[in-house]
Parts: sequence; C-alpha cells; structure tokens
Amino acid sequence: MALDEFRAEVRAWLRDHLEGGFREVKGLGGPGREHEAFAERLAWERHMAAHGWTCVGWPEEYGGRGATLEQQVVFHEEYALADAPARVNHIGEQLLGPTLIAFGTEEQKQRFLPPVVAVRELWCQGYSEPDAGSDLAGVRTRAERDTGRGEWVVNGQKTWTSLAHESQWCFVLARTEPGSERHTGLSYLLVPMDQPGVVVRPIVQLTGTSEFNEVFFDDARTAASCVVGAPGDGWRTAMATLGFERGVSTLGQQVGFRRELAAIVALAERNGAIDDPLIRDRLVRAWIGLETIRFNALRMLDGAAAGASGPEASIGKIYWATWHRALGELAMEVSGAAGMLTGSGPGAGPDGLDDRQRLFLFSRADTIYAGSNEIQRNIIAERVLGLPKEARGQAVRRGH
Repeated sequence: MALDEFRAEVRAWLRDHLEGGFREVKGLGGPGREHEAFAERLAWERHMAAHGWTCVGWPEEYGGRGATLEQQVVFHEEYALADAPARVNHIGEQLLGPTLIAFGTEEQKQRFLPPVVAVRELWCQGYSEPDAGSDLAGVRTRAERDTGRGEWVVNGQKTWTSLAHESQWCFVLARTEPGSERHTGLSYLLVPMDQPGVVVRPIVQLTGTSEFNEVFFDDARTAASCVVGAPGDGWRTAMATLGFERGVSTLGQQVGFRRELAAIVALAERNGAIDDPLIRDRLVRAWIGLETIRFNALRMLDGAAAGASGPEASIGKIYWATWHRALGELAMEVSGAAGMLTGSGPGAGPDGLDDRQRLFLFSRADTIYAGSNEIQRNIIAERVLGLPKEARGQAVRRGH
C-alpha cells in the first residue's frame, strides 16, 4: 500500500472511531496525567485491538500488521494529530513485545504476545532500583532457582516503575549468578504481579499524581521458563529493550510537543508576552529546537532501518529532554504571575493545575527518567568520542 493511502486509512479510522463515548477520552493521559480516565482509555485501546490497530509494526504471524518503518511513523503521527488518548499498553507493545520477538522462545511468544495485541495483559518495566537508577548494571535484585518447583524466586526492590499498579506482568532485570558484578550474571525474567510476594507502593509526584511506583519482591515466584534469552545474559536482552524504547513512537511524541508549543505561543499572543523581545526570541528558539528534534529522530530511524545502532538515540534523548524541560520553564515565563496560582488557568484539573503548570512540574523529570542526561553523555563520550571510562568510584560518590 502506498504511504499516502495508508495515511488516509489511519486518519479516516481515527476520525470515525473517536466518536460517541470515545470522544470524551480525546487528549487524555500521557506523562504526568496517566490517572486520567484510565479505564476508558483501556476500553479504547481494546477497541483498537478489535479492529487490528495495535502492534502495527509487529510481524503478521504474531498479530501485527507487518507495517513498514515509514508506515509506523505515519501511524504514530496521525494518532497524535487526531488527539487520541495516550496509550496504556505502550510498555507491552513497544518494549516487551519486540524484545520477545527478537529473543524469546516460541513458547514465550505464543503465551505472551497475543494478550499484548488484545490488550488483555499490561506490562511494567522492573529496571531501576534505589541504588541503581541510571547505572543499571548495579542492580541488586536477585533471583534463585528453586529446582524442586521449577521456578525462579525473586527478592529485591524496583523503583520508578511506571503503571506497576495497573499491570499484570513485569519484566525484571535480576542478578541470578551469586558473586557476579556489573553487566555479568544478570537475567531478564517475566514475573507475574498478582501474587503474595509482590507489593506495589505509589510514589507521589510533584504533580500530585502517582503513575510511578516502588515494587517490592519478597520471595515472588515465576516459572523457570520465564527467562528471556540465556540465564546470566540478561544485560544484552535489557539493552535491546532500551533500544526499542527509542522507536517510532517518538515521532508521535513530537506532535504532542508541537501542540504544547503552539498553546504557549497562543497564550503569549493573548496576554501580550509576545511583545517582549526576549520572550519572542525564546519562542523562536523553541520552534527551531523542535525541528532539530524531528530531524535527529528521522536520522536515528533511518539508521535503525539500515541495521545500524549509533549514538543518535542518546543524542536525541539528551536533546529532547533538555528542550522539553526548557519549554516548561518558558510556559511559566509566558504565564507571568498567574502561573503561580493554582486553579486559575484554563483547563485546571481536580489537582488545581492547568496544562502549563503540569508541563512545568512534570518536565523537571525529563532529564532523569529513561536514562539521565549524565548517563547519556557518558555513553556518547565513551562509545563515540572514545574517551576513557569514568572511574566507578567517582560515579558512586555522585550517586549515579
């Protein structure tokens, strides 16, 4: 199918189906707003699944559409342009699914992929820990084999676990070889959340919401077959998952960024802030930065399509995270004194925050989650520029 025909099909379907009860969920959800109409957004995504619009980039044999990279970009762009609600199944569809397709056994694919396609099981990511956030190789969560019962027994703590309170499964990076250090001796385990050995504790954010969680594993169990890749080789699998995280959905994310910038420009025009030459200059720079983000993302995707894995993902993460944090600060500058008062702006929610205040507060985390700016700079320095690795002791003292 020609790309313009595919775009027309996606656009028409979204236009026709974001009607009736689903009209009410348009624009809801997303970072800092995952609490919004979660049940309704879940129903919407299951409606998408019933019509074949989930996992569009997966091979057809696993329930996807086998869409090309270009078609996937189009889908995510049109989804964002339609102001469709934020996806609730992102971690399963964009992270866990591609990882299983690449590294899982056929038994694992048959068991776990169909419920992701149908949005019957939701997933969360068990990577970060209190003492091993961006320094993922320092994980201490451990898992041991109970050969008598044919299971893994998991003990430890994960933190910043997005939507763990809504998920049925978690893919967990755990140390399975006693005495191992850093990148060795780790395994990538699939662990059910609904069991006595798992406790989820919400973390209250600056926005007052709690989409992140602490997760405690206390003799939690999972089947021996629920290890992806070879036991002890979990680092390779975990890094592949992180690579999928920087995929085509970033183009849809940028449509959201563009909408946020447009709203700030419109406010500046209404309240006269645009007459300030410094504000006007920052608005122009924000627009230029957004174009740069898009071109870097396209370069990254072009390299991925050619089978190359370069530094573009780390460069892109640093750039968009820093840009988006600055956009939140600019939103407050444009809002002026009114931005300091909760419950006063248009679109203020039950928490009293309007869209610009919520943008400012949540975007403070952009340069930390999904790999902090410091870690991304280390990756670029070591793998691209060839600089010597940072001494591990220094990293520990700085709390990395």
